[in-house]
Amino acid sequence: MAANNDMPLQTSLFGDDAPVNDGPVAQQPLTPAERAAELNAALSHAAYQYYALDAPEMTDAEFDRLLQELIHLEDEHPELRSSQSYTQRIGGYVGEQFEAVRHAQRMYSMDDAMDLAELDAWLERTEDSLGQVSSDPVAYTCELKIDGLGVALTYVDGQFVRAATRGDGTTGELVTSNVLTIDDVPRMLAPAGMEHLTGGGFGQSVEVRGEVYMPRHSFVRLNEDNDAAGRAPFANPRNAAAGSLRQKDSHVTAARDLATFIYAVADEEPLDVRSQHEFLSWLADCGFAVNDHVARCTSAAEVHAFCEHALKLRDELDYDIDGVVVKVDSFAQQAMLGFTARAPRWAIAFKFPPEEKRTVLREIRIQVGRTGVLTPVAEFDPVSVAGSTIARATLHNIDEIRRKDVRVGDTIVVHKAGDVIPEVVGFVPELRPVDASEYQMPEVCPVCGSPVVREEGEVAYRCISIECPAQSVERLIHWGSRGAMDIDGLGDELVKRMVAQDLLSDVADFYDKLDIDRLASVSTGRINKAGKDIVVGKVVAKKIMVQVEESKQRGLGRVLFGLGIRHVGANVGQVLAEQFGSMEALAAASEEDIAAVAGIGPKIAASVVEFFSTTQNAEVIERLRTSGVVLTQERAVPEDAPQPLAGLTFVLTGSLERFTRKAAGDALKAMGAKVTGSVSKRTSYVVAGAAAGSKLTKAEQLGVPVLDEDALEHILQTGEIPA
Repeated sequence: MAANNDMPLQTSLFGDDAPVNDGPVAQQPLTPAERAAELNAALSHAAYQYYALDAPEMTDAEFDRLLQELIHLEDEHPELRSSQSYTQRIGGYVGEQFEAVRHAQRMYSMDDAMDLAELDAWLERTEDSLGQVSSDPVAYTCELKIDGLGVALTYVDGQFVRAATRGDGTTGELVTSNVLTIDDVPRMLAPAGMEHLTGGGFGQSVEVRGEVYMPRHSFVRLNEDNDAAGRAPFANPRNAAAGSLRQKDSHVTAARDLATFIYAVADEEPLDVRSQHEFLSWLADCGFAVNDHVARCTSAAEVHAFCEHALKLRDELDYDIDGVVVKVDSFAQQAMLGFTARAPRWAIAFKFPPEEKRTVLREIRIQVGRTGVLTPVAEFDPVSVAGSTIARATLHNIDEIRRKDVRVGDTIVVHKAGDVIPEVVGFVPELRPVDASEYQMPEVCPVCGSPVVREEGEVAYRCISIECPAQSVERLIHWGSRGAMDIDGLGDELVKRMVAQDLLSDVADFYDKLDIDRLASVSTGRINKAGKDIVVGKVVAKKIMVQVEESKQRGLGRVLFGLGIRHVGANVGQVLAEQFGSMEALAAASEEDIAAVAGIGPKIAASVVEFFSTTQNAEVIERLRTSGVVLTQERAVPEDAPQPLAGLTFVLTGSLERFTRKAAGDALKAMGAKVTGSVSKRTSYVVAGAAAGSKLTKAEQLGVPVLDEDALEHILQTGEIPA
């Protein structure tokens, strides 16, 4: 959103005046390939945080914006589109804590329409495409887009036998025991539904799909319980539902009050239904929970009316929705349209704009993070947005404050972008106080008083003192977080109190200083009825110390992320761990060695080398080693592994019968080859499977040798290129 004094602030679903967040302007223009790589990295990281950790760092709106930019970039530069691009992926994640299960049919993502113009363009394309192959009129089924966790339920002979999360679309996580705790999931299909299955259903396997969600009233109660127990609250009902469904202990899931809406089927062949509208009726006959808010529409005007109706319903419902799903109603017409690599051509998700409220900005406070970055945070009068009350939101940096031109005393517009993260959209010009002045960043750290610097080419101000108490606390909190060492029970407040009581000063203290007795004596900051201080106690302390002990086995990648090395996120930590295999090898590596790793580069390399060159950091690592923390990880390619394909570049295209493209690519890389997504003069070989397209054509034009799957298998078995 561009900041200016006459910026319209009335966000309208059906108008063109919705403010748009254009994001920060790049300091230097990137090439299309560089920008595509940047977008893919950002989207992959955000998806991991969202699907794997249930801890989103990026708003849905920002994610959608970046994805649309990547789609448009690849449309303009087709050579950038590869099987590894996020545009070709189905969002999701398959964790290791559950058994993996393969879906009967692939579970696709959904393309998005961000406004009515995009929705109308899709409707027009759909009718044009169907008009070329069918004379039948087109009708649409409109359904609410439930903001929950995708799930697939399998029934054999009418009996419930299996439940799995969507995962990566092909493979999900087996969560049958947890889904069995959800009251509205039928254990046996009702007779009225069985009658519409071939042979009365016996001998038939049916996989239906839908969404697991948490009602809003249950979400409020859960967070109240978390607050009382000193646990971190869930960000929103969707994350609460995902975290609850993926519990190792089904008793925890049973206590979380989950519910479902079912709306899809893997294969409609066994069903005596011909359309989505008929199918929803069949689901209800079977006993499934089916959302009541659905309509069969025969024109764009009727689709618009349903979207408008759904937006008005949004605040009245006891569950979260973030849009409307529009589907071609006829199953026969759906089959004519088919699928893209990641989504059905016969359906689209019309996304709602974020809900916005006005409030008054009372103060801008500075928060000092674990790397010393000073982050301005807006504090405003509490306001209810998207089902919860918010009173603060990050302003990111001084450039963002200037861009939005927000000042203390302003009436501001806030929303929870993607219904997740509070954000300040802008201010209301006509309500600005006459004495409102521009905010200035402090020259010294508000926590320790040390000088603050802004390095050339960076937007952030940073406290330069490694002794800064605020940084120490944030580093300790980060170490125990889910994406790092995952020490359950270590809430932010508990860590702060342990620091205040001199039990913790660095991450090694968790292992060589903390014990059950010391932790049990830590004050929780609450007073009992007798007026005495409430402490953690031995029962809770013992549970936390078990988690501390288990965290020793997380592996080098998690340790590197947990240490808070600048520019080293979760993905980079894993890459470095798999490449170097041990903390010792990484510490001994030069900047050139580290920068040569794919996906790393000189900026990260310099930061890593700087971290290991600090005596204090080296001492902490040695204490971690002495305490038994695992500082190794299996290398992606063992040091002594033969590299017969070193110097060769492969491109994989088309469908392979004996391998997945990822498995084949990983095997080639393990033998020293480079695997890329586009064909050029530098490509050594193209491996072409069935239905190979433009990449095969380009290889033939450039004279690049083309290999079939037999040749690929020969290479992987022998390490030699066949004649």
